[in-house]
Amino acid sequence: MNDPFQGLLQDLLKVIGGAPGSQSAWLDAARSLALGVATDGQPEHNADPIARIRFEELARVAELHITDTTGLPFDRSPVLVPVGRGAWALRALDAWAPVLGRMVEAQRAAPAPPAPFEGAGDIEALLAQFASTLGPVLVGMQFGSAAGHLAQRTLGQYALPLPWPSSSEVLIVSDNVTRFAEEWSLPLDETRLWVCVHELTAHAVLSRPHVAERIDTLVNSLTAEMVTAHQGLAERLGSRAGDPEALQQILSDPEALLADLLTPGQRRTSEDLVAITTVVASYVDHVTRQLATTLTGAAAPLGEAWYRYRIEESASEQAAGTLFGLDLTRAQVDRGAAFVRGVVERAGEEGLTRLWSDPRHLPTPAEVDAPGLWLERISFPELSDP
Repeated sequence: MNDPFQGLLQDLLKVIGGAPGSQSAWLDAARSLALGVATDGQPEHNADPIARIRFEELARVAELHITDTTGLPFDRSPVLVPVGRGAWALRALDAWAPVLGRMVEAQRAAPAPPAPFEGAGDIEALLAQFASTLGPVLVGMQFGSAAGHLAQRTLGQYALPLPWPSSSEVLIVSDNVTRFAEEWSLPLDETRLWVCVHELTAHAVLSRPHVAERIDTLVNSLTAEMVTAHQGLAERLGSRAGDPEALQQILSDPEALLADLLTPGQRRTSEDLVAITTVVASYVDHVTRQLATTLTGAAAPLGEAWYRYRIEESASEQAAGTLFGLDLTRAQVDRGAAFVRGVVERAGEEGLTRLWSDPRHLPTPAEVDAPGLWLERISFPELSDP
């Protein structure tokens, strides 16, 4: 073509899904980005066979104690699978695929952008098409980047307190576990056991059908509202694609541009989602500390190291959490811990186990801040349907 920039735009549109037959190219690009970020572009070796065997041994010990302590049975005996950072990132993208797919398809189904202004040439038409196609690409890139950065820090599968597809496998990032133990001067074998207990407890809770269903419902509702808001943003940008001056004016005021992205519906749904996931994460931490006291000789330093690790200002966790509407700040960590502590003080460990015994026992945002109200509510007899 005579115009190199026009040729570049057409090539980009083919790669990111603007041409027939390229509908999944954005996903391939997202996976490549996730892998590159997770591994820093370096080849990834297989997990150490000795570490794999040790994790399998520790998993059997952890499984028995978790079942006795929580009363939560495993549908299938879990199998801990040590993986590298790159493999974890790719598996995370696979786990997030339903949410990611819905967001991308909603972007693709958005109304076509307005036609370029009268007299526009081929380049303006391509810019308009590029603006409408950019939405799915940005969504995929956000998820790919988040998975890659998260893989560099996470110790196991449940870096985010969200359900994964049903499976007996539970992933462990063995290199990150080793690095965590070294950085905090912790015994490696006891750190491995701590991680086993933590990940298997999270697996037991998040595999409960009604818990997984409630979280998935909230995530789906929230992402649907987010897509609607982003479609409005994409339409505004697309309508100005052929008018550089108008487009520059819109982009020069980011606060006005993003003002409508957080709707009242999103806020309510996000509060419900944050309440449940905060309690899940704090419950898992509580059980892990409890069992570590029995099973290891380094429960106190392990607990302190994990707390500090969790509350570190990590952009990777925050970025990944934001994609799902989660709040992973220190304030929420402390909020969940206060709820768990309040329940145990009032009703003991037995009261705490009631969290996951019934769908109506899942706490509301107000109850997370007032555990006494939660205990009072779940003690009321359930009304029968007339």
